[in-house]
Order: sequence, then C-alpha cells, then structure tokens
Amino acid sequence: MPPRTNPRRFDLVLLGATGFTGALTAEYLAARLPPGARIALAGRNRPKLEAARDRLARIDRRLQDTALLHADSSDPQSLARVAESARVVITTVGPYLEHGGPLVAACAAAGTDYVDLAGEPEFVDRMYVEHHATAERTGARLVHACGFDSVPHDLGALFTVQQLPAGVPVTLRGVVRTNATVSGGTLHSALGQLSRPRAMLQAAAGRRRLEPRPRGRRVRTRVGPPRRDRTLGAWLLPLPTIDPEVVKRSALARPDYGPDFTYAHYAGVRHLATVAGALAGFAAALVAVQVPSLRRAVGRRLPRGEGPSAQRRDRTWFTVDLIGEGGGRTVHTRVSGADPGYTETAKMLAESALCLAFDDNPPTAGQVTTATAMGENLLRRLGDAGLSFAVITSRTATRAGR
Repeated sequence: MPPRTNPRRFDLVLLGATGFTGALTAEYLAARLPPGARIALAGRNRPKLEAARDRLARIDRRLQDTALLHADSSDPQSLARVAESARVVITTVGPYLEHGGPLVAACAAAGTDYVDLAGEPEFVDRMYVEHHATAERTGARLVHACGFDSVPHDLGALFTVQQLPAGVPVTLRGVVRTNATVSGGTLHSALGQLSRPRAMLQAAAGRRRLEPRPRGRRVRTRVGPPRRDRTLGAWLLPLPTIDPEVVKRSALARPDYGPDFTYAHYAGVRHLATVAGALAGFAAALVAVQVPSLRRAVGRRLPRGEGPSAQRRDRTWFTVDLIGEGGGRTVHTRVSGADPGYTETAKMLAESALCLAFDDNPPTAGQVTTATAMGENLLRRLGDAGLSFAVITSRTATRAGR
C-alpha cells in the first residue's frame, strides 16, 4: 500500500453489511483487502453486525476482530464519528433519498471519501447542491453511482473515447442488455424517484444553476425515439436512468473527451414487440406509482434487502455495447460481466472504495464521477477482477451503421 496521506483509524468503513448487497460487498472486501488494511462495519443493529463479522472471519481469520461502529441516519453525531474515523466510507443503505443525505453531509464535513450505489437523480443532484462546495474545501471525494449504475457506462465511455483520435468531436451511444431481474433496493429507489417527478426536475434545475460549464467545449446527452441499430442487430429503447448524466459529467470534467461530445443511452432488445411492451409497461408504472397504495403494493413484491440465490446469479449476465465515432474512425467496444445487480455491483463498489483508499489517483475533490476520480486505475482494477473491457471492432468510418 502507498503511504497513508490521510491518517485515520480505519481505511474503510462499510455501512449496510447486514443487507443483501452490503453482505456481498463485505465478503468481496474480505477476500481482497491488501495486507495491513483496516476495516470496520457500521450500523444500528449490534447483533446483526456481529453476525456479519463472523461471516467475514470465515473468509479471513484476521477479520475476527473487525471493529463494529454505531451509525444511525437519524443520529448525525454517530455519522460524524464514523466519517471522522475513516479514509473511505462505503454505504449500501438505500433508498438514498430516505437514508443517504446525513452521511454525505458528515463525509463532506470531515474530508472523508465516500462511495455509494445511488442511481437516484434527485438525490445525487441535491447532494451536489448541498455538499459539493464543502467537499471541495475539505478535500472529500463524493462518488455516487459506483455499481451497475453507473460504472460500466461511465468507464465504458472513457475506454471507448481512448480508442478514438484525440482532440476531435465524438458521438457515442451506449446500449445495455441483460437477463437480470431488478433488485429490491433498485426497485424501491425507482418507485420513490418515479413518484417525485416535480422534485426531481427541481433538483436538476438547482444543480444547473451552480454547476460550471467548460469554456470552449460542448458536452450533451441526446434522447431519440426507439429505432433499429444495424451494428448491434437490436432495437434501441431510450433508457431513463442516471447513467447518461454520469457520463456527461465525466465528459465535462475531462478535456480528453474532445471539444464536442454527445452521448445517447439505450436498452437493447431483439424484437419490436418487446419495445412496445416495455413502453406500455413504463407508462403504466409511471401512473401507478403516483398512488401511494399501488406504490406500496408493488414494493411488497420485492422487499428491500433481499436478492436472488447464488445459483440464479450465476446464470445472469450483462453487456454494455458502446459505439463511438470521431476523427474518421468508428469503434465498437463492449463491457461485460456476470450478474449486474448484485455480484458485479458489489465488486464495482468494493473496487471503487479500494481504489480511492490505496491508489494514486488524479487530484480531485467534491462530487465527482468514477471516471473523474479514479479513471484508468479503476479500469485496471475491474479488469483484474474479471470485468471485460474489450474492443470488438475499430475501422475507418464510412457510415455510422445505424
């Protein structure tokens, strides 16, 4: 490990180890911690934390004395103590709109690096407005969306841009496909966000008023109608997730994305009938979640903190295809891995935290993305951990192949 420039009692503190994804993250960390790393578990329920520690000790006996810290989102002092004790705080406790704000505030104030799995645009925008300036002042790096939202898309975009000529306008589209089922945490986060469209728009507007724009460069996202992509042999369905905004913010922060960068984000499906069904289902869900009783009924079908069996996860996969065009070249890259919602998300979150704690990253502070805060270091880590970042084709562009 490099010398510790931020001396704290712990290198990593994990909140949420008693939940499903948090337990997977804790187990991954237990198997990957470098020698001498100091980790603690934090939460409200001491017996559950002790059980989580026992599971880690079965992976590595050195973890049998892992410290257990009290942390409660309704007790700011407990969160301040946790943040002040750690170099990096990891949290899987969502929905973040309900539970996340006080911990972000504590980490920003303490100059503590922070990672989460938040895919909730309103939460991320509100945290920028409320805590970005403080984190810039204290040196904290606040990195949201460190799971399937939005690491494959954010780092996939960075990887693709690196395959194109430098200093040219770039057009990029990302297309995600998977056979995964939605996780309980993701479902409840989505239900909460879809039920608050006005608040989400207000949070985005508040952020735009504060967020600086680069001079002499243009960065934008594009939303188009469903269409056929001849390069991939799939129908493209516009995907209203946080991922395009994360990619855009990385492009805003990194001049190597070129003078004019455009990104479009889609789900890829094989059949037109699937597109029609998805659009109808989304419209119905958008209406249903505005009714509290219907929203609760949907949420009860997949409770928080529960997930699929290891056997089901072993059969699950994802791909994110990215088609980039710039400087007379067209490049097709692919990010691929196993179960995105749990197995790979735990890996991405854990490696993000390890990268912040132990790698020599670019100097950044405030609310930043994975590509901005860790970039090439996290690409290397995830490649070593089994995620694939591959170039499928690269050729002189005669036609976009759309």
